[in-house]
Amino acid sequence: MSFVPNSTPDQPASQPVTEPLARCALETEKHVADRGWDQAPRVFALVETAELLAAEPGLRETMSVTDLVPGAITAIEQEGYARTSSIESLLGRLAWPDTVHGAAVALERVVVPPGAERDLPEDPTEAAEQLAQHPDRQDVRLLVAVHRDGRAICLLRQRAHDSDDRVAMGEDIAPGLVHALRSTLEA
Repeated sequence: MSFVPNSTPDQPASQPVTEPLARCALETEKHVADRGWDQAPRVFALVETAELLAAEPGLRETMSVTDLVPGAITAIEQEGYARTSSIESLLGRLAWPDTVHGAAVALERVVVPPGAERDLPEDPTEAAEQLAQHPDRQDVRLLVAVHRDGRAICLLRQRAHDSDDRVAMGEDIAPGLVHALRSTLEA
């Protein structure tokens, strides 16, 4: 388990992000982006910052004043998962204790135009290789964060436009992944 340090994401002054789940998601996405591309899926437990500090008071000195606002959420990376290309398999094995208020997952995908999926080989490995070689492919990283109270946020970064100020944000960018991640919180 490793702690994702809270930091203020580089956001234009006209668009500050203050909603706790969105802020945590942006900080976590930037943390993942700092390690570059071609990463395995990464999983994070989301905990209330106040509860984390009550359990681990020594972490207080690593946080800024803005990290200590009421309702703040902190991501804690979960390590030790076997490397897998099947996010469904990974999420199907997860369950969280009540002390975890949400979860996030970061993963990379290849996106191709809709017509590129026609006439693919039936073998999944061959199909993936063919799509990976498509001239119009786009490499993207998704970070999806969900909270037990139903909130969800999705972030999308394109490799071709790899900049902190070019990260798309929305609630429905990856609805299937939101649903799958929510199911890990249902016990």
